Amino acid sequence: MNVRIVNRSRHPLPHYATEGSSGMDLRAHLDAAIVLQPMERTLIPTGLFVEIPQGYEAQIRPRSGLALKQGLTCLNTPGTIDADYRGEIKVILINLSGDVQSIGDGDRIAQMVIQKVEQIQWDPVDELGATHRNEGGFGSTGKQ
Repeated sequence: MNVRIVNRSRHPLPHYATEGSSGMDLRAHLDAAIVLQPMERTLIPTGLFVEIPQGYEAQIRPRSGLALKQGLTCLNTPGTIDADYRGEIKVILINLSGDVQSIGDGDRIAQMVIQKVEQIQWDPVDELGATHRNEGGFGSTGKQ
């Protein structure tokens, strides 16, 4: 599938790092480094604008290594970029570590996954079909 993209950053287009990758890394597009204090959040621009085809979305997800090693993760995860959005892709990052963290221009800050979505039509009814689980939730199936 081809997806139209405008790149106003100085960085290469997002790409799959390996043959089996689901996500493509997004890079920060910054004039100067951003310093995040513990528990501070900010919006990081990427310089990328995409035209997602109808019936698809782009999901913005954390990078596991960044989360584990530096405590930096994405809020609103997964973030959704709808097919009709044409603005710049920006990533909400938060520093969950106890240390000050710095984000520099070109740093890989998140990953983007293109996913097929379905739009539904509601079928209002008076009751739902029964299952073995029914209303059980929030740990009702146990720990193991």
